[in-house]
Amino acid sequence: MSHSAEPRPMSSRRSGPLRGTAQVPGDKSISHRALILGALSVGETRITGLLEGQDVLDTARAMAAFGAGVARQGPGAWTVQGVGVGGFSEPEGVIDCGNSGTGVRLIMGAMATTPITATFTGDASLSRRPMARVTDPLAEFGARITAREGGRLPITIEGAADPLPLRYRTPVASAQIKSAILLAGLNAPGETVVIEAEPTRDHSERMLAGFGAQIRSETTAEGHVVTLTGRPELRAQPVAVPRDPSSAAFPVAAALIVPGSEIRVPGVSRNPTRDGLYVTLQEMGADIAFENVREEGGEPVADLVVRHGPLRGVTVPAGRAASMIDEFPILSVIAAFAEGETVMNGVAELRVKESDRIDAMARGLRANGVQVEETPDSMTVHGMGRVPGGGLCESHLDHRIAMSFLVLGLATGQPVGVDDGGPIATSFPDFVALMQGLGADLG
Repeated sequence: MSHSAEPRPMSSRRSGPLRGTAQVPGDKSISHRALILGALSVGETRITGLLEGQDVLDTARAMAAFGAGVARQGPGAWTVQGVGVGGFSEPEGVIDCGNSGTGVRLIMGAMATTPITATFTGDASLSRRPMARVTDPLAEFGARITAREGGRLPITIEGAADPLPLRYRTPVASAQIKSAILLAGLNAPGETVVIEAEPTRDHSERMLAGFGAQIRSETTAEGHVVTLTGRPELRAQPVAVPRDPSSAAFPVAAALIVPGSEIRVPGVSRNPTRDGLYVTLQEMGADIAFENVREEGGEPVADLVVRHGPLRGVTVPAGRAASMIDEFPILSVIAAFAEGETVMNGVAELRVKESDRIDAMARGLRANGVQVEETPDSMTVHGMGRVPGGGLCESHLDHRIAMSFLVLGLATGQPVGVDDGGPIATSFPDFVALMQGLGADLG
């Protein structure tokens, strides 16, 4: 969404049964990484199924600014002419990453060990998000970093001329931190090591290996340890991007809460480091079948068949949070229609996403008659079966908050309003058309 875009109020209303096939967009996490690793490779990387949301388009423009040849060949089909590890050139202008925390953090990592200077900025939401968690370890490689107070954007990075390899224990469970360090480690000599208390999504490791990097993951007494050998020659690869499980969560949730619904969502990633929502939904008694299980682009995928049915509240363990961190907002909506309370633990990271997602969801759910309790690291939703609705919810420039409340309104007694649906375009530009095609009354 443009920094100056006018708010786009939207609303949703109680709908009849949802039916049909939901062709959700390509995985956002993998799309970012395909563009970045394509740019750091030698030769031409061909990408199919790329998510063409604003976040990913901003990353594509950034790779072009660093000297890669980036071209759209057709819907979801892109090519990247890489410059090789350490081959980035200095961009002429500021790198604007819009709303994308993944984009800006991974790109900063990718350039931090090359002796060039770049300045990064973003929209109002991204400029409030903490960046020191990434820039601190990048400084340990030898990069010089200038940031706004609190380690926030805009940020200028002078890449290290003689980078040092790094051994780093992440302070929080974050694939963005891990990935930024691994990307920086590509142009550092020796071995760069990232130690996590628990594994986070592993798209970077899978894709780095696919492009020819020497990388290994193991569980030791220290935790989950990822080791990358620096200075490889990455080789261009074809990348088939599977469909995004985080985007799939919205039509899946709608089918679960709207009586009489039955939908199919084909080709969804079932990467075990991203599968926490679907594990939780099965524990809640959700009627979800996983059919045609297969592998595409190095990622496990399946076709989802989802039917409405009774749901029960559960307690989500803190250890599962990393595998579903982006899905807690829509899970809180589903929980409102379940029997009993749903307790979500280990969710402190939600407070520093595009918005404070715990606060935003709690306020919006309460505005629609749902009882919610929160702590710094947990959220409890008291299911009530029939949700009154009728509230106006603030999206806080957050695409997932906006989509979650629009799904809520499909099964409430009264319509639900969202003050600004514009940010939805950052990750799911066809969300409204797709949901309307299933029979949802929203717009």
